[in-house]
Amino acid sequence: MKLDQLTQSILKSILTLACITLFLIFLIKAKVVIIYILISMVLTLIFSPFSSFLKSKLKFNNLFSSIASLLLLLVVIMALIGSFIPLIIEQSKNLSLLNNSELKSNIESLIISINNYFESNSLTVYDFLSEFTLLSDIDFAFIPKLLNYIISEVGSIGVGLLSILFITFFLIKDGNEILTRINGVLPKKIRKNFLSSFSKIKLLLSRYFIGISVQITVLFILYSIMLSVIGINNALVIAFLCALLNIIPYVGPLIGLVLMGLLTMTNYIDPVLVKEMLSKVIYIFIGFSVVQLIDNFMIQPYIFSKSVKSHPLEVFVVIITSGVLFGIIGLIIAIPLYT
Repeated sequence: MKLDQLTQSILKSILTLACITLFLIFLIKAKVVIIYILISMVLTLIFSPFSSFLKSKLKFNNLFSSIASLLLLLVVIMALIGSFIPLIIEQSKNLSLLNNSELKSNIESLIISINNYFESNSLTVYDFLSEFTLLSDIDFAFIPKLLNYIISEVGSIGVGLLSILFITFFLIKDGNEILTRINGVLPKKIRKNFLSSFSKIKLLLSRYFIGISVQITVLFILYSIMLSVIGINNALVIAFLCALLNIIPYVGPLIGLVLMGLLTMTNYIDPVLVKEMLSKVIYIFIGFSVVQLIDNFMIQPYIFSKSVKSHPLEVFVVIITSGVLFGIIGLIIAIPLYT
């Protein structure tokens, strides 16, 4: 009897391990599809309120409200693509035409000019630069090659985009029906709790992602005003990209600041323009700091406290704790998981 129980226990353990292994293999093989579904779920949470508004206020039926939501999503995607392509092409052309030796010489002269501008010790910075040989090893001609590779992958990108749009459309249109079918498969004991819990989670996550969208929009407006006043080329595109990076708490804004500085400096690499470049970089740093203060102390706490129904201090502690435990990924997923 004991031998039979031991055999059954071993077989059960082997079966469990096999199931886990098969599940992990499935996740690895189907990771692209899973990513498509996750992206579609996020988009559904963002655009479902728009579909509900059309159905409740404008009396659209389910099909037409779903189509209208999908069209709105397409407009957003096309606007983003149309905005970023010119910037990428322009910057890649500028970088691919750079002469590495001339660029290094210009930067060395630039550092000396910067030291003179700030009346600092030029030898320290210049000696540091003379030891820095990274630029001599960079071939900026790789950027057009990278663009050609991206263009060659347009087919795969197109398939992915169409898949996401297709899944998003049916999640918006038939989300309740899909949920009902899933609930029908579950044990009767948990059906009521499942529907109730899922509705609450959906509402909170929808508020959160809408809050993120509002935050990005406000930051985009503030950054656009700042960069336009300073006189930076492609201000709208750079502003949107930096606002989008703000999704990553703490680290994202720093990446955005570096990006702003680099894109500005590429237009003023000539040492003759050092004073103009320095003034613009300083203005960018000041303006960026002001926008971040507004975001951290006004926009972010207010939006997240309203969207996830939590106190601002509570939101802050959750973000910090998740970041300490799980790093950058923890910073990104902290609020959605907490919600």
